[in-house]
Amino acid sequence: MRCRPVRVLRYFLLACSLTAAVCAQQPSTPKSSSSSAASTAAPAKSAVPPSERVVLKVGNVQVTQAEFESLISTLEAQQGPADLSRQAIGENYASLLMLAQQAVAHHLDSTPDVIRQLALDRNQILSNAEFASLKAQAKPTAEEIGAYYSAHLDDFDVVLVRRIFLWKKVGQGMSSADAHALADAIRQAYASGSDPKKLIHDPNSVVLDAEPLSFRRGDLPEKMAKPAFTIKEGEWAVLDDNADTLVLLQLVKRSRRDLKEMSPSIEKKLQGEKLKAQLDNLKKQSGVWLDQGYFAPAPPMPGSSTQPQTSAPPNPVHKEKDEDKRQN
Repeated sequence: MRCRPVRVLRYFLLACSLTAAVCAQQPSTPKSSSSSAASTAAPAKSAVPPSERVVLKVGNVQVTQAEFESLISTLEAQQGPADLSRQAIGENYASLLMLAQQAVAHHLDSTPDVIRQLALDRNQILSNAEFASLKAQAKPTAEEIGAYYSAHLDDFDVVLVRRIFLWKKVGQGMSSADAHALADAIRQAYASGSDPKKLIHDPNSVVLDAEPLSFRRGDLPEKMAKPAFTIKEGEWAVLDDNADTLVLLQLVKRSRRDLKEMSPSIEKKLQGEKLKAQLDNLKKQSGVWLDQGYFAPAPPMPGSSTQPQTSAPPNPVHKEKDEDKRQN
């Protein structure tokens, strides 16, 4: 078999988990197709129904059209739409069945290494199936999403603000009095609709937001968040006024994201919390125990770094997409 892209190899290997679903059927002359792989095949010219029409044979194993299309659907659900032709996937699957038959004929299925791998694969598949079931059970209802939204209205507030940063180092920038005077002039320019940038003679001493910036609650540091979410629209607040800097913030507009917009993120949050609670409860019920004398990290060697790990290791059981990882 000639070399193909990595995607081909993935489709070839993923088919291993579906080999056991292949059933013996009456043979029929298959007709290959060069069209793009899809879960729905082109209309068959034969009158034989898909559940009986054999499209692939390897030794005494026969695969019907319905079984092959089910295989493609499963692979596309795991990996996304295939960039291979149906012919290419068929050839890969036939090679997989051929090698699997040879392995059994050579009694490789009874070797310790293969037995361990088969057991691990079985546990992996069962674990993923139960995890998917728990995740579906943890999906919150529309009522739960609405109740969470109503109980956390402030969390969905959004502010539109503009800021002024002035540096007033003596000898290098402007004096404190000059900084306050310039800040007042800039605020008046904003109020009148004129361009405040025309008032700035030294761009190294003053920085303005070109356009008002939008922030959600939690996006701003506490020093900025407190005035941003408390002052009235149009008002200014002094964030810093010391020997070096003068920083001001204006609330341009305050709004709130509605339930429809926030429902997807609330659903993921609630589902993640429910799922975690379910898993924690299962651990207690199942009596999960680890020998900490064995699993605990070894004490650091003298002179080695003692900084804590900043990111979690990859989960060896559940391989979730990025949006699901964030959710969980």
